[in-house]
Amino acid sequence: MEPENITGIIEFLILGLSEEQELQSLIFCLFLSMYLITVLENLLIILAVSSDPHLHTPMYFISNLAFMDICLTSTNIPKMLVNIQAQSKAITYEGCITQMYFFILFAGLDNILLAVMAYDCYVAICHPLHYMVIMNPHLCGLLVLGSWVTIALNSLLEVSMVLRLSFCTDVKIPHYFCKLNQVIQLACSDTVPNDLVILFTAVFLGGGPLTGILYSYSKIISSIRRISSAQGKFKAFSTCTSHLAVVSLFYCTILGVYLSAAVSQNSHSTAIASIMYTVVTPMLNPFIYSLRNKDIKATLIRLIRKKN
Repeated sequence: MEPENITGIIEFLILGLSEEQELQSLIFCLFLSMYLITVLENLLIILAVSSDPHLHTPMYFISNLAFMDICLTSTNIPKMLVNIQAQSKAITYEGCITQMYFFILFAGLDNILLAVMAYDCYVAICHPLHYMVIMNPHLCGLLVLGSWVTIALNSLLEVSMVLRLSFCTDVKIPHYFCKLNQVIQLACSDTVPNDLVILFTAVFLGGGPLTGILYSYSKIISSIRRISSAQGKFKAFSTCTSHLAVVSLFYCTILGVYLSAAVSQNSHSTAIASIMYTVVTPMLNPFIYSLRNKDIKATLIRLIRKKN
């Protein structure tokens, strides 16, 4: 018997990471702790950059990345925590669509911003004398604004494609938030146009920034190799180590999620793997940048002492 087709679905059921009741308290405490740490760390980065005029230009993209990481985790973790506390798996149709839109938006912005930051590293190392001229506040603002407009339009397109779908009676999402491909798999109508849009996005808005990052670092490595002194090479390389660590963490975790999905057909294992780039990466990004950047650490220490 085929599932009944419903055109006016009211809500979805998010199965979460585990259906075992005894694990719910542990999952709640773990994710609440990670969420609070992520928000606090990233807010400190934003506060440090905004309070010190000397950090406005060189740390402009880092403060934007911190803001996006807060928003990325806030699209799914609070709802999951509320559902665990209320012992409910339900999310309204409108809530699911909204969650999908903002998750696609902020995940895409993270991706493009990492490419913009790679270009920033390229200019700093390959054209250090012209850095302040090239990376002026006007260009930085345009790069961030262009990223917002591009990803916002793409998110609107992908969510609009979901709105045309009709769903069956089985509306259980084997994940801890409304993930786009998981929701599309529940549809009873034709999903080929949705699959084509996802493929287009993966190639151009996923592969494009990655290509830009690889190209920037190829130029950076080539420039560093031409430096004669070992001290000069180390100083130039240390300029981009934080960004390189964040890029590696971001793309390696995403690659791990898709590899686990290809190898294992278990949706719950894929959901657990997704924690790496949706929760763990935003939590580690501020630690990586603050650990490597003496200016940010000095500013944070000065703010703490001033408050005390």
